[in-house]
Amino acid sequence: MKLIARDVPPRSAWALEQGGVHPLLAQLFAARGVQSPLELDEGLARLLPPDTLLGASAAAGLLAEAIEAGMKLCIVADYDCDGATACAVGLRGLRLLGAKQVSYIVPDRVVDGYGLTPPIAQRVKDSGADVLITVDNGIASFEGVATARALGLQVLVTDHHLPASIDGRTLLPDADVIVNPNQPLCPFESKSIAGVGVMFYVLLALRAELRQRGKFQNEAQPKLDTLLPLVALGTVADVVKLDANNRRLVAQGLKRVRALAMPPGLAALFKAAGREAAAATTFDFGFALGPRINAAGRLSDMTLGIECLLTDDAGRADELAKTLDGINRDRREIEGTMREQAFVIAESLFAAEQTPPPAICVFDAGFHEGVVGIVASRIKDKLHRPTFVFAASAAPGHEHELKGSGRSIAGFHLRDALDLLAKRHPGVLLRFGGHAMAAGCTIAADNLATFEQGLSAVAREWLDADTLTRRLATDGPLKAEYRRVDLVDTLHKEVWGQGFAAPTFSEEIEVLSQRLVGGKHLALKLKHQGQPVDGIWFGHTDPLPTRVKLAFRLDADAWNGVRRVRFLVEAAEI
Repeated sequence: MKLIARDVPPRSAWALEQGGVHPLLAQLFAARGVQSPLELDEGLARLLPPDTLLGASAAAGLLAEAIEAGMKLCIVADYDCDGATACAVGLRGLRLLGAKQVSYIVPDRVVDGYGLTPPIAQRVKDSGADVLITVDNGIASFEGVATARALGLQVLVTDHHLPASIDGRTLLPDADVIVNPNQPLCPFESKSIAGVGVMFYVLLALRAELRQRGKFQNEAQPKLDTLLPLVALGTVADVVKLDANNRRLVAQGLKRVRALAMPPGLAALFKAAGREAAAATTFDFGFALGPRINAAGRLSDMTLGIECLLTDDAGRADELAKTLDGINRDRREIEGTMREQAFVIAESLFAAEQTPPPAICVFDAGFHEGVVGIVASRIKDKLHRPTFVFAASAAPGHEHELKGSGRSIAGFHLRDALDLLAKRHPGVLLRFGGHAMAAGCTIAADNLATFEQGLSAVAREWLDADTLTRRLATDGPLKAEYRRVDLVDTLHKEVWGQGFAAPTFSEEIEVLSQRLVGGKHLALKLKHQGQPVDGIWFGHTDPLPTRVKLAFRLDADAWNGVRRVRFLVEAAEI
């Protein structure tokens, strides 16, 4: 592990300080590419305009006509937190804007697979809908869109995933309207916006269209900002890059959550997770609420998650949140067992070869397909290799197929790797899709060895020793004057996440004492710049030398009513 301190452009840090930003935050923001205080303006007026999102205006026109004609609208959701929040935002927003008949369908991960399939299109038609709207899916649903159109449905695709391409030519489904910042010719600057963000922007465009049609005046228009807590949750939970626009969406959502202005389902999820909504952080969204929503899609039925986000009945919200919490406990138990098995298999691959493999592929007949992505992420984090974990498909009629989920490291675009593998080994990949850092695929069980060899071949070509060396970007040494509880609270209130990493400091520190806690955590007494400070390294059991370069985050714990700074150790350079 190499700990690399980020560069801090002095001109940017100075400009931020001159704009009134705290010196520590100025250093952190400058190191993450922020050059001006204007970039930190979280006001709604600073959001990118909806008319720059290709297809948003056309979608607004289609939806306005449908609402005026009293048509029935049906949203086809996805079974992760982004898809669930996008569905809830769509339903709540469309109703706010005058739609009288809006319903939704969410595919079952096992039975239906991913996205808008022909059977799902038929179910939408059978429900009596006139307009089908996808959220967080649809850009690769060629057959599903074609079926829906053939059945007489109007189809609006809202998505943020990368479209398919062949020989450099982008392929798009034949929908009535497509809204996706990653489609060709779209000038929208935030290519990393989540699926829930795309749906929110469609609603902004629809409100502007209805306003132009004289449906309401500015001062009387529906307040779509009530949807921002859901937009923030989905954006953080989907681990999309927190560019300036996404940070504004998240900041606005957090602001409302801290003021306790949120749907009852969110409040109930905070309660079930044992978190304080009034002091909500992006960590809560990513590691407390998001997993509880995701658990429904992984092990049960995402309808539970969506209903929790949709209900306005506090009692019903509490019931659903408790159910989701229970499912998440089951998920953690299954994941723990799978993770142990997967680590044994993956580490045996390292032991069996003189040179560690450039990519890892793991399968066990007992694995649960709903948890393979989480386990792949854990292996990738530990072994620093692109990783795929496969489970046998539980879908009726597909018993001889394997469903895999992959996670990658910097420098290895996972979806592009799958695309190359598909070209080199035609027929091996039955279905695939995803992003640079995460992707999924379905293969025949007999083709597992071919997939593993093909992925490793691409990895050997694309990765070198330098790329395969684990690195952690840090913010360098922490000044002793900043080791304060009030600054811990200040840091926690900011928007951190993918592409805008939470502050992690690094420097050589003396280890005064160390002991195991609970058999799996290392509790530390440290000396930082001459002063004692507590530290803990969760999930780490190996002892540290008396002097070591540590990477750590700032936290505060309470003892006898007194809050004190402690270091959460992330890594050591040994």
